[in-house]
Amino acid sequence: MAFLQPEFWLRGPVDGVPPLLQPVAHAILQARAEVWIALKDLPESMLWQKPAGAASPGFHLQHLVGVLDRLFTYAKQEQLNPRQLEYLKSEGKENTEISLSGLLNNFSEQVDIAIWQLKNTPENSLLDRREVGRKLIPSNVLGLLFHAAEHTQRHTGQLLVTAKVLAFSEKNR
Repeated sequence: MAFLQPEFWLRGPVDGVPPLLQPVAHAILQARAEVWIALKDLPESMLWQKPAGAASPGFHLQHLVGVLDRLFTYAKQEQLNPRQLEYLKSEGKENTEISLSGLLNNFSEQVDIAIWQLKNTPENSLLDRREVGRKLIPSNVLGLLFHAAEHTQRHTGQLLVTAKVLAFSEKNR
């Protein structure tokens, strides 16, 4: 599987993103590129398959969107709204009305929203206290944005492996 080269972190600054937030932007842009390349030809029939009990590609794609949305919401010093809470409940539930292209487009749009927010996050706010969830767990803007990038990368890796396993098992039937 060929990936776009060089990786985003080697392409220089993302226009408009503050210097201290460049790694966050690079990580989520890299994730989007890798997900699109790896999954663009995944058969729809594999979207909800769970090889060896692992999470399905559909779950990972939904979760990537949800994590970026939720963590960036907390970074704005907001709590989750009813739509976000409902989305969280639906993550990973097989839904044959959801298409692969729809999930890929949702992820791409969420990355665009995240990049816009990064561009509008002042560097002098990065250590500002933020609270996470109903339990109001303490964090800060930088911690939330870093975790969003790190979590996105983690699930991207899991998704790429899952897609590869599914493709291999299909090929060797």
